Amino acid sequence: MKKLRIGIVDLVARGPTRALFARVMNANLASIMPQVLGVWCRQAGHDVSLVCYTGFEDLAAVLPADVDLVFIGCFTESAHVAYALSNFYRARGAVTVLGGPHARCYPQDSQRFFDYVLGFTDRESIRDILADCEPHRPLGLHVSAARQPQTLPGVRERWPFIEETLKKAPTIKIVPMIGSLGCPYTCSFCIDAAIPYQPLGFDVIREDLRFLLTKFRRPRVAWHDPNFGVRFGDTMDAIEASVPPDRIDFIAESSLSLLTEPHLKRLRHNGFKALLPGIESWYDMGNKSRTGVKRGLDKVKQVADHVNTILRYVPYVQTNFVLGLDVDEGPEPFELTKRFLDLAPGAFPGFSLLSAFGQAAPLNLEYQRAGRILPFPFHFLNNNQAMNIRPKNYRWTEFYDQVIDLTRYSFSWRSIFKRFLGTRRAIPRWMNLVRAVSTEGFGRLRYYREVRRRLDRDPEFSPFFEQESTRLPQFYLDMIRKDLGPMFRWLPPGAIDHEPNAYLHAETIKHAPRLNEVASLAYA
Repeated sequence: MKKLRIGIVDLVARGPTRALFARVMNANLASIMPQVLGVWCRQAGHDVSLVCYTGFEDLAAVLPADVDLVFIGCFTESAHVAYALSNFYRARGAVTVLGGPHARCYPQDSQRFFDYVLGFTDRESIRDILADCEPHRPLGLHVSAARQPQTLPGVRERWPFIEETLKKAPTIKIVPMIGSLGCPYTCSFCIDAAIPYQPLGFDVIREDLRFLLTKFRRPRVAWHDPNFGVRFGDTMDAIEASVPPDRIDFIAESSLSLLTEPHLKRLRHNGFKALLPGIESWYDMGNKSRTGVKRGLDKVKQVADHVNTILRYVPYVQTNFVLGLDVDEGPEPFELTKRFLDLAPGAFPGFSLLSAFGQAAPLNLEYQRAGRILPFPFHFLNNNQAMNIRPKNYRWTEFYDQVIDLTRYSFSWRSIFKRFLGTRRAIPRWMNLVRAVSTEGFGRLRYYREVRRRLDRDPEFSPFFEQESTRLPQFYLDMIRKDLGPMFRWLPPGAIDHEPNAYLHAETIKHAPRLNEVASLAYA
């Protein structure tokens, strides 16, 4: 195998930005798998350059030049930047590979613009691509391992890439770690729900934590596990065997069902400073929230009490909600969320609009069969700028009225002040304030109001939202052009549009031979 010049691009941002929160935090949102690819490619003897794009770099200046092979990793909201980059590099003779959540969710669309599109990715599948390294056009190859890898390079092995990325973080510097893949819960909208839970090596965790103490006076670590602490005792044992109590600040996403008070005491003892539990719904997912059959106001009161207990042990809590679920109807779900915010004022609310990300979850097939998927460009599929599923129990105007009312309530100065008083430490208080007054609070409220205004007044909006027309309103096209900046001119023809029911079509084709066999037997 010849020695290759390999570029790896981790797209944290979907275009140029000057937002304050992005300046502070985007470098801390770097993904782990691009770093893993960098390790595997270097171990195979190749020259590797990795760039984490945070939205503040000039891509033309920082991207590696004269490369043979380019890996690009992105979430769906950054897909258009990824497509533009692939077009840019292909024009210079490079072979391109797409990985990350977008590649898993929309492989058919991605194959139009990349030579290789990755599903589950292990060392062997990367080795095969490195050995082949040929253009595959007009449709790229879909490469997927049978399952997630059993092991991943840890922080020590990934350190050269981590260190270079963290130079872009001006104040807060957070190291990404992972202790498990998959999730034992079966939330119908989640990309991890269909992946069997799999812990990674505890020996690697212990080694990496000791290593970090040699690099920082007080390290900060964000666990990228889909649901941290499923094997709680083993994970805490690994942490306690590696570092003195409360010597590393940890951030983790975990379900309420795992955050019992004995577990919270142990988390505090070991330095956990931020937790992100998912509540999602007041009418569903009781097993994940540890509320059993309780629904509605009873669940609100129990969850609020639980979150307040968490805040006694952990200074920063973000509670995650999904708006527009099929179990929701009328104003009550939104009013219950307001009640929760009153009862647990110290928690920062993270709101997501119900979205279907291609092949992320089997439930998306039901939405596609029902004809409920809107062809919003990928640029807006970030859980807040577009809801690409027609609501089951709301008219669009009614739904946005409720979303606006809840967002206004959640980020009113009264709520911000109560959240400030309900948060015990300086950095969490500052983070809550910045998030509220920037894009996540005031910014989203302005955006939702503009969408609602256009639903009444822009003649292109209602036909598109009501699925009477597939013509995208000019409002959204202008946003894409503005947000992509200089990269827009490299967007290949047809990249803004995609087939919203590609998952359903792929499943139909996959099962067609089986149906033909049955028909043949019937006529035999």
